[in-house]
Amino acid sequence: MNNSQSKKATVRRLVPRKTPSQPRSAHTVGTILEGAAHILELHGLEGYTTNAIAARAGVSIGSLYQYFPTKDAVTIALIERESLDLVREATEALQGQDHRRALRQLVETAIRYQLRRPQLARLLDTEQGRLASLMPGTAHAAAMHAALTGFLATYPSLDPARAGRSASDLMALISALTDAAGRVETEISPSLADPIEGAVLGYLNAVSGTVA
Repeated sequence: MNNSQSKKATVRRLVPRKTPSQPRSAHTVGTILEGAAHILELHGLEGYTTNAIAARAGVSIGSLYQYFPTKDAVTIALIERESLDLVREATEALQGQDHRRALRQLVETAIRYQLRRPQLARLLDTEQGRLASLMPGTAHAAAMHAALTGFLATYPSLDPARAGRSASDLMALISALTDAAGRVETEISPSLADPIEGAVLGYLNAVSGTVA
């Protein structure tokens, strides 16, 4: 099997076997994902196995494999679930006409997401990085990038041609800083949000040639 075929086979193993269409199936999938979240929070990556996830969720290992072919497929689905509200709120924040206020709301949304379940958020960030070469981005990450790119295309003094690249940079910057904050902080405060907002504005000033 050549590298291309091998990669395609691996990607298939990251995709859920089927999408639940009935309430009972949706409940089972939700229970599995919450079980996975609890295992990560309680035992970390060392204890994160499909057997442990199934036991915590109260389902058979066969039921888990009915929906998810591998542990990584569970992880991808969990990343999608956890990022849903983040992306929705962040996208709404970026609809504002006041760029500075929109950026502040974006930062606060990212912090709120990170502090809601900090241990889970950190471990999912790690796993998303590990899986990135096989599955470059989740649907929600793509939606977030598109929303931020559109916002930056209208940002004062910023060349619209580099909006996509800047969106990628800012997503990485905000993720890294909120991840670090989540290790020591427990709630949103100006002392937490201000430095992150300052870093975002500093980056935008630098790439747009604007003097702060």
